[in-house]
Amino acid sequence: MEVQQFHYDNKIVKNFLYATMLWGVVGMLVGLLLAFMFLFPNLTDGISWLSFGRLRPLHTNAVIFAFVGNAIFAGVYYSSQRLLKARMASDLLSKINFWGWQLIIVGAAITLPLGYTTSKEYAELEWPFDIAIALVWVVFGWNLIATILKRRQRHLYVALWFYIATFVTVAVLHIFNSLEMPVSALKSYSVYAGVQDALVQWWYGHNAVAFFLTTPFLGLMYYFVPKAANRPVYSYRLSIVHFWSLIFIYIWAGPHHLLYTALPEWAQNLGVAFSVMLLMPSWGGMINGLLTLRGAWDKVRTDPVLKFMVVAITGYGMATFEGPMLSLKNVNAIGHFTDWIIAHVHVGALAWNGFLTFGMIYYLIPRLFKTKLFSIGLANLHFWIGTLGIIIYALPMYVAGFTQASMWKQFNPDGTLVYGNFLETVSEIIPMYWMRAIGGTLFITGMLIMIYNVIVTIKSGSKVTDELAEAPALQRVSKHRVAGEGWHTWLERKPIRLTIWATIAILIGGIVQIVPTIMVKSNIPTISSVQPYTPLELEGRDIYIREGCVGCHSQMIRPFRSEVERYGEYSKAGEYVYDHPFLWGSKRTGPDLHRIGGKYSDNWHLNHMYDPQSTSSGSIMPAYQWLVHNELDKSQTEAKMNAMVKLGVPYSDEDIVNAQEAMLEQGTQIEKNLYADPDFAETYEADKQSGGADFVEMRNREIVALIAYLQRLGTDIKVTDLEETTTQN
Repeated sequence: MEVQQFHYDNKIVKNFLYATMLWGVVGMLVGLLLAFMFLFPNLTDGISWLSFGRLRPLHTNAVIFAFVGNAIFAGVYYSSQRLLKARMASDLLSKINFWGWQLIIVGAAITLPLGYTTSKEYAELEWPFDIAIALVWVVFGWNLIATILKRRQRHLYVALWFYIATFVTVAVLHIFNSLEMPVSALKSYSVYAGVQDALVQWWYGHNAVAFFLTTPFLGLMYYFVPKAANRPVYSYRLSIVHFWSLIFIYIWAGPHHLLYTALPEWAQNLGVAFSVMLLMPSWGGMINGLLTLRGAWDKVRTDPVLKFMVVAITGYGMATFEGPMLSLKNVNAIGHFTDWIIAHVHVGALAWNGFLTFGMIYYLIPRLFKTKLFSIGLANLHFWIGTLGIIIYALPMYVAGFTQASMWKQFNPDGTLVYGNFLETVSEIIPMYWMRAIGGTLFITGMLIMIYNVIVTIKSGSKVTDELAEAPALQRVSKHRVAGEGWHTWLERKPIRLTIWATIAILIGGIVQIVPTIMVKSNIPTISSVQPYTPLELEGRDIYIREGCVGCHSQMIRPFRSEVERYGEYSKAGEYVYDHPFLWGSKRTGPDLHRIGGKYSDNWHLNHMYDPQSTSSGSIMPAYQWLVHNELDKSQTEAKMNAMVKLGVPYSDEDIVNAQEAMLEQGTQIEKNLYADPDFAETYEADKQSGGADFVEMRNREIVALIAYLQRLGTDIKVTDLEETTTQN
């Protein structure tokens, strides 16, 4: 039998590991800054690109795609070469994958703080970046599959199944959720509207968690846990059941993020059913991972790599128990929009993704540099500080979530809300926010200890860019199943067929859920009184999106007595038919805004944006003073309206031609309303006198457009005649 020599490409693995650690610190520092902004809302006053609304998507994208993404690539490139007994198919593709991904991250770090965002959760980057992500992802998949085809190991190990499913599914999710109508180089509108946009977004959002934060990490678990423990995987059969059931069921569960919303009831119930079923394959994987350590528990007590991995798998089990539980409607009614969801997400992110990444780094660095880890003691210190950080972070957030839900829903004997002022719930949970900030500080401190440990370890090691290896050449075998060969064993040596079947498994759920909602118009009842936004309101909505207001405020009133009493009539699907994108939100740090229109005066809104504490004592909302000073850019209004027309919004040619005049007229009326306040008139006149040639009329400032949008919200329908105005398409 011919034995062939070849070299593993270690350089690409090292590069991705360095990027993982760099972006991990950056992403977590931004998250820590955000945690302290809950306690000191004016921490970055006056600096628009450091405002909470703009930094939040930077934090989530940095942690998910920069920290976790680079960790995925590092682990996949290392393990795939060794499982396939082959160098990656193309060094050039590996380099394009690395540098392309880093350039996208840098682009995100620049554009998101500048306010260029689609506002869609985990998909905030604008359309040029979406194209770049798709191209780099295809490069990664091309390199992986080409390597599989030139392998020297006949059968594909379970980790590779998960890598293949990750590549295929993330590509499908990203492309369909990112279908946008460009307006300019960094501005676009989602091709989907309202309910349809919400369903597609959470089909993507839930499965981004599933197929970016879970399936690749399960592949890494199946490789690194047995390697670190020097034990075989507990059950090959369980891994087969785990893989196929997980990728088939996961894709259906997205609608559980939209329970009690305007989403059609059948789609909600379908999401609930599959979410409950999801518990079984998820825990099957957890059990397979933990039982792989049978007979190795003495090693777990002394090896920090295994300590991190055990806690990671346990965190995966906790998060995947909580997910199906939160999908139950009675539980979701408590948890949704509260800090319970923040706790749930971070148990998965910090424990599952974070700790598995740390364990992988501690495993890889000594092997890549042919040396021993500098300090086992420091690694153990990192483990305990990190574990304590997770606990101190998560537990107070659970308490905060339960506190919010309880206070929001309490009634007096006379039928009024006990806590009618939303800020009463905010002030009650401030101590929990302090605990979260402390927990986050501990977690990132542990990571900095790891980086120091890694740097010293690297300095003591040797640089091995290309690692020599050898393996027998791949022998030809029958294309058909041979005697005694199981069907899955046969499938494992057929990577193209495995990829095709995995693609079919993940497409079924998406097709069943999304196609009827998009193609069958009767699923979304329309309301005749609902009209498109005026040009000024459209500009105001874009400012709302730019400033990330959707990160703290929902626009979805659920059909609960407490919410109807607090906010007004519950939300209807037909109210969102012109919303590109939807803005239902997923967290209420502040109150829901769907019926805010007409509730307060224009002057109240101006003062609230300029100094939130002046109108709402105890508010933790930051000030948005630049909106009061900035001139509104009206140069793209007609282009935006034309884009909306292409998406089905019924603006007439006359509406577009007269857009500038309409904006001036509506802005002038708001300016007059503002003058009704003597304090405003006095301040504004002084501003006019001192402004000189650079003075901008109030009617032409950004705050006026935002006020126009906020005053429009929820005013298109009247509850009394809603039944008469509802029609079916």
